Amino acid sequence: MEKKERASWGSRSTFILAAIGSAVGLGNAWRFPGLAAKFGGGAFLLVYVIAMLVIGVPLLAMEVSLGRHAHKGAPGAMKSMRKGAEWVGWAATSNAFFIATYYAVVFAWVLLMFGLSFKFAGMTGNSAAASTLFTDTIQTTGEVKDFGIPPILIGVLVIAWILIYLCIRNGAHSVGKVVKYTVFAPVICLLIMAIKGVTMPGAMAGMAKLFIPDFEALKNPSLWVAAISQVFYSMSIMMAIMIAYGSYLDDTSSIASDVMIIAFSDLAVSVLSGIVMFTTMYGVGMTTDNMSESGIGTAFMIYPTAIVNLTGTGWINALFGGIFYLCLITLAIDSAFSIVEGVSTAISDKFKLNPKRTTLVVCLIAAAISVLYITRAGLAILDIVDHWCNDFSMILIGVLECIVVGWLFKPKKVLEEANLNNKKFKMPTWWFVTSIKFIAPLSLAGFFVWNFINYAKENIEKGKLAFVYGYNTKVEVIFGWSVTLICFLSGLVVFLIDRARKKKGKVDDVKTWDEYTAINDANRERLLKEEK
Repeated sequence: MEKKERASWGSRSTFILAAIGSAVGLGNAWRFPGLAAKFGGGAFLLVYVIAMLVIGVPLLAMEVSLGRHAHKGAPGAMKSMRKGAEWVGWAATSNAFFIATYYAVVFAWVLLMFGLSFKFAGMTGNSAAASTLFTDTIQTTGEVKDFGIPPILIGVLVIAWILIYLCIRNGAHSVGKVVKYTVFAPVICLLIMAIKGVTMPGAMAGMAKLFIPDFEALKNPSLWVAAISQVFYSMSIMMAIMIAYGSYLDDTSSIASDVMIIAFSDLAVSVLSGIVMFTTMYGVGMTTDNMSESGIGTAFMIYPTAIVNLTGTGWINALFGGIFYLCLITLAIDSAFSIVEGVSTAISDKFKLNPKRTTLVVCLIAAAISVLYITRAGLAILDIVDHWCNDFSMILIGVLECIVVGWLFKPKKVLEEANLNNKKFKMPTWWFVTSIKFIAPLSLAGFFVWNFINYAKENIEKGKLAFVYGYNTKVEVIFGWSVTLICFLSGLVVFLIDRARKKKGKVDDVKTWDEYTAINDANRERLLKEEK
């Protein structure tokens, strides 16, 4: 049997840390608390946990299993199940590429705010100055008109991309070295801030808001949509990442139990972030009523007002501001480089390219595009691209992945892969198959329709034809519709390239699922013998 030569994780713990690092990102630190504040606190948390168990865990197990079985990125893994499904993997990869272009900019903004946190020392009690520190520095206009670039942003963007490349330049090997530090660092920072938060007057009111459910809020369908969507965003699924990370697993790894560890670790950081946000806001005499599901608004405009009111001593406020943004840096970098890794893995696998060079080229191209977001119009452009990548493209990709696995293939075979090597815990068939075939695709499809109707309704009321509130049709076609179109046409482009390569005698090395099963079984036996 053929032995697959491929980079692999150094240990089980390295994979788990890398996956947790990817899943635990800025969405945990700011989007989760913002949604909890908006939708009844404990009620949102309750629905989130249900959605995570019913939908999130099975989808995460599915993607990791697909990657390990084929030892390929998203396109190759999808093709191993059904030849015509490769384009679904390329849609996920392309969408991830667009997300990487602006996620790196958000990472750069976090680096900037960390560097500016010393200014909080001179803003004690001055909420107005703190709330505008970010927008004044990036000089945003909020409109897609001014493409001037503040010089300071060029420097932090370059730093951001250099850090991303350095973390993934050697694939699983370099990622494994980085996550040993970056996964634990934000937890330490969050714990420091949580201790400060819970010791402040009024903090218990914040804790009650976060953990005690407002059962009336459960009647609001928007809460359920928001909780389900947060599960998808938070666990790094449907972005080619977990398939790529799974492809670096050896054939003796235990996916089902590892996925549970990853999912509950992700939940724990979200809850810890909620504790920090809620106790701090209530502790300084504010409420969470003005918190937004927009992470940028919460982290860069609202939370700074709490920072400058933490104490009457400026340097202490600045210190806690620095700790907060350091926490965001460590959260952001793991997610940022994991997105790029998913893209790089798919391309290098498909075209048999040098992984390190492929990663460098992907970073350079993405970095060039990301310059668009640091212009004064960048915040508005990012808003459009983010909405389309997450609220439309990603959701459709999730539906398609579930259709391929659940209906065009055999989900029980994928479940067998997830349960291999697991002695103490095996994911039940009724849980996995029911979710992949019915609950997940129906939830995703419903979420897509919900978003489409809501955006259309808002714009029709304003006499617009766009689907993100506040922007004209021309701008949205350029930065919204076109992005989604490129994602779903990328598979066609690869197909045409493939056809040209075949005429030159170059053959794709992707095998069928059953062929990979035979290869993996042989490798598993060999590895077990070597261990003995």
